[in-house]
Amino acid sequence: MKPEIIRTRSFVAEVVRFIRDTAEDAIDARGFFRISLSGGNTPRPIYQALALEDCAWRKWIVTFGEERCVPPDNSQSNYRMAAETFLLVSSPGEVLRMKGEIEPQESAEEYDTAIRHLAKRFGETRYRHDVILLGLGDDGHTASLFPGTAALEETEKNVVSNFVPKFNTYRLTFTLPLIAAARCVAFLVNDAKKQPLIDKILAGNCGLPAERVKPSDGELLWFLGHH
Repeated sequence: MKPEIIRTRSFVAEVVRFIRDTAEDAIDARGFFRISLSGGNTPRPIYQALALEDCAWRKWIVTFGEERCVPPDNSQSNYRMAAETFLLVSSPGEVLRMKGEIEPQESAEEYDTAIRHLAKRFGETRYRHDVILLGLGDDGHTASLFPGTAALEETEKNVVSNFVPKFNTYRLTFTLPLIAAARCVAFLVNDAKKQPLIDKILAGNCGLPAERVKPSDGELLWFLGHH
């Protein structure tokens, strides 16, 4: 499956429209819209704009692709950022939060179990998100799948706690198999300086984590802010 590259000068509006349209289609087809949110600064204005759209929020099931091991009111928390910009305004029907405040291993197992329950509810062997939003780090990491870390080799679990040596800390993250099960995976990159890195990833054989994101039966999109 070749990735689709969308270069746009109206980055936020374009991504919001994509999410809104995909949500409508998913709800029409299957009754729910299942989205995984990414952290960092890039999605912040997207979430703010998305919250103002007129969507069937009660039919949304929201998960998180990664989380830092901090309490939900900490300024580093991805949940806090999403809550302030989006969740508190839109009130989606179901929100599954990764518990950054408890022991990482325990938190990962709890979230993995929650994802398994969702899969069972939808009659799936592995849970299929309609959309997984992902960012791209300067080192080629995505979610909290950093180069050279153990989580990259996980084949069974949906969620793991991943030790990241460069920060000397654990992060909670989706695994590659869970990401691969999605109907659509969308990278959101609004930083012209990352273009050489993106070129390298799209060319293949660079061995970076983001290159290993390959939906097994879904679409792969790259939304790139064109400056």
